[in-house]
Order: sequence, then structure tokens, then C-alpha cells
Amino acid sequence: MSTKSFFHKIPTTNQKRKIYTTNPLIKRTAQPCRLLMPHSVAPINAAVCINARSPLGDRQCERTEEKRILPRTTRTNTNSNDISYRCSCWLFILFLTLILIFSSCTTTSLVNPKKENTSIFTTAENIHPQWHFFATGIDYFHGKVSSPTLEFWALKIDLSAQELNIVINGGAYKESQTLSQKVSNFVRDNNLLAGINATPFDIVSSKEGKAIQNMGIVISNGKMLAPANSNYDALIFYKDNKVAIVNQSSISSFENIANAVGGFHQVLTNGEPAQRAHGKEARHPRSAAGISQDGKYLYLTVIDGRRAGSVGATEEETALLLRSLGSWEGINFDGGGSTALAMRFANGKVRVVNTPIHNGIPGQERAVAGCIGVRLGD
Repeated sequence: MSTKSFFHKIPTTNQKRKIYTTNPLIKRTAQPCRLLMPHSVAPINAAVCINARSPLGDRQCERTEEKRILPRTTRTNTNSNDISYRCSCWLFILFLTLILIFSSCTTTSLVNPKKENTSIFTTAENIHPQWHFFATGIDYFHGKVSSPTLEFWALKIDLSAQELNIVINGGAYKESQTLSQKVSNFVRDNNLLAGINATPFDIVSSKEGKAIQNMGIVISNGKMLAPANSNYDALIFYKDNKVAIVNQSSISSFENIANAVGGFHQVLTNGEPAQRAHGKEARHPRSAAGISQDGKYLYLTVIDGRRAGSVGATEEETALLLRSLGSWEGINFDGGGSTALAMRFANGKVRVVNTPIHNGIPGQERAVAGCIGVRLGD
């Protein structure tokens, strides 16, 4: 039996295509012919194929003009690229938003002393500090002096800042013993933002954990950790929020004292170098503290010494530097190989910003005793 196929005129693309046959044994379907062409070339003349399948396996195909159609793989790649581009844009916007949020909420700045432009001044008396935000209530400054050659680091602490607390320790403690501790670990172990060495002590070593004795008063949160030494002065924080530098012999009671840390001698008095500082030519690394005239600000500073880039300061130069920073009163702490200022940076890491020199080795930090630091919160 012969098979005949009758075909209607091929409809337009806007019409629903139907193929009819008079022979029920034949099943016809219409579909675009796939032409094997490179992906970069779209087929221009597509065809509508009509597969007439009969017991004899007949097949016919009629070509027609179609719109240019991109190969499926090309369209898929194009869509994938578009999606990837959109995702990349949104991820970039999200990244910038997170940076802005972090920058507005962080309490610690991105100060990096290794990359900053250090200010250079002619003398310690002519320093004009350019303070940089370091943390809530704390500013930071790093400078140099050309005559004599000095390098120093300083902190300006707002004592009225909310949740800002002064922290003082006499060293590490084990039972009833006072043990030596490095300034960097003093800052790290007590969750401080910054700390500096202060009280002289009797055993010098780079090793921590050795039994030591503070050679001056140390009071922490109202608790006496080391007794007063009448030969030296001290920095006192009273419970009524006042701060002063006094001779330790004048401390008859510590009931009204919140914190206190002993040093050597007062070098700045009423905005002028103390009389005892005149004529002393010895140069050493220095650690010192100053108080503003209104008692609102505390200044902590270290001056490097015993190296080519910083020869060390005299007591008078230390006083002048403190005054240039904004101090009205100033005290010279334990210095030499003990001088160290440790700071906690935005990445959470603590490091000493100056160059301690213990036993003539640059960069070797000494284990010390009484220290003073600052912390946000309890």
C-alpha cells in the first residue's frame, strides 16, 4: 500500500504550526533542522523538517527562511557571562559596604607606624605634634628631632573619655611573688590598647617570670602592690578623677588613691624644666609621662637611644619634649634598656613600636616591673 503525504502551506512564525496527514499510519512532526556550523556563525537558512514515518520509513524535509538563531551553546555562554558579571558587581558593592561599616564602628585605627610619614623637627622644644586617631580617647604621634638626633613615640590620652580606664600593674604575679614581665605581654595579657614601662626595679633580665622588686610605689585599683620610695616621685590617679605628680614621701595614705605608679623624678614643673634637670648631660633612652595644665590629658612617650638613629635624650630634653606635646607637669620613668611602648593595632596584634635595646641588642625587649597602660571597658 502506497503512502501519500499532504502538506499544508508552512505557516508564519507567529502562527501555531500544525501538520496534517490523511494517512493515520503516518505520524508527522515539525521541528527546526540543526545545521552543524561553528559556534561563531549563526545559521541563516534554517529548515522545518517534516518527518513522515511510515512502515516504509519515509522522511521528507522542506526548507524555509527563518530568523537568525544563535547556537544554544553560544546563548548559554552569553547568559553565564552576564550572570557572572552581575554577581561580581554585587559582591564588590557588598565588600565596599562592609568596609564602610567596619570603619565607622571600629575603636582602633589603621595606624601603621612602619608606613607613616614621620615628622622631623629641629629641636625637642620646637615640636608641633600632628596627632592621629588611634582609639576612642587616644591619639598617637611619631616624630623625630634633628638636633640632637632623636626618635620618639607618644600617646595623648583623654582622661574624661567614657569607658577609658587606666591600668597599672607591678609586674606578673604568682602567689605572693612579683615576677618580671615584658611590656608587650602586659598589654596583651590585660587586653590593653597600649602600655609603657614605668617603675624602676632591682633585677635586670630579658627573661620573664623572674622574682623582682619594684623600687617605688605601685597601687592598682586601690590595692597597694609595692610600697613608696621616698627617694623618687610618682604619678598618682585619685578616686575623684584628679591626677598629679608628687614625691612619694608625701603619700601618707592611699585610701583616696585609685592608681599610682612610681618613677624617678619630676622633670617638668609648671611648664618649665625642673631645676634638677638643668646641666645633666647623660643621654639615655627615656620613658616619661606628662599631665596637661587642666588635668584632662595624660601624655605617655618613649624616646629611643643608644643607636645611630636616636642618641637618647637628657632629662631637660625629655622635659622640653613633654611640654611640646602639651604637658604642664612631667615625670621621668625608668629608661635605658627598659624603655618600651607597646600598642595593639586594628588587626588585634600587639607589638612594641620603638626599638628597645637590652644588653646592646637592638630589638631585644627587657622584662620589667611596674607598668602603666590604658584600656576601653572593664
